[in-house]
Amino acid sequence: MSTASNADLSAEILRRTAAAAAGKSICPSEVARHFAPPGDEATWRPLMPRVRKAALALQAEGRVEILRKGKPVPAEEVRGVIRLRAPQPAGGPDGE
Repeated sequence: MSTASNADLSAEILRRTAAAAAGKSICPSEVARHFAPPGDEATWRPLMPRVRKAALALQAEGRVEILRKGKPVPAEEVRGVIRLRAPQPAGGPDGE
């Protein structure tokens, strides 16, 4: 596929998190890989910072949760390996 816009990245994050089973998360690399030819790491890896930035924007809007070690984290604690999921209702899998 061609170069993805920020809107494309956000839409794919939302599509994949909505499609995941309740309480399940996705890896941000799944989003980046969607926009690259199969097996072409040189194309998808540079998209990762933009995918993370799109996820942070969606988190600020309350449209996704960013997880670290399986637990939702606030934007200021997002670092390292993360996963994304649809927002969970109160009393969801994390007991919130």
